Amino acid sequence: EKPAEPKSSYAVTGLYFYPGDVAAKAHRVEPSARGELEITTLNQMYLEEGTLSVVTLGRGYAWLDTGTMESLHEAAELVRAVEHSQDLPVSVPEEIAWENGWITTAGLEEAAKAYGKSVYGQHLKKVAAGEIVNSPHEY
Repeated sequence: EKPAEPKSSYAVTGLYFYPGDVAAKAHRVEPSARGELEITTLNQMYLEEGTLSVVTLGRGYAWLDTGTMESLHEAAELVRAVEHSQDLPVSVPEEIAWENGWITTAGLEEAAKAYGKSVYGQHLKKVAAGEIVNSPHEY
C-alpha cells in the first residue's frame, strides 16, 4: 500500500466512488502481507479491467491524515480555523452535489429543511436561494 519507492509524488487520498459491482469484487479481495484487506487491491481490479478513473485535485484542496487521534485533532483544528476565517463551512456534500447537477435545487432545499435552523441547514438554504454565490471550494 505504501511502496518504498513510489512511482510518483501523488497520493490516493481515499475518496472513492464505485459502481454497483463493488461488493462482488470486494468479496474477492484477499488479505495482504500486512494481514489487512487493502482498498488498493480493489482499485487494482478496476485498473486491470480498464474501468478505473482518477481525478487529481487542484489548488484549494487539502489531504488531512486522520489515522491517529492526534492527527484527527489537528485536522479538526485546521477545518475550524478555515471555517471561522471564511465564515463558510468546509466541504458541504449537498452543496457540491447541487453544483455538479447531481441533485436539484428542490433536493438542496429539502436537505436544508432536514438540518433545520442549524448553521449547516442555514448555509444550505442560502446556497439554494442564491445568497452565496461562490462556494467555499472555488478560488
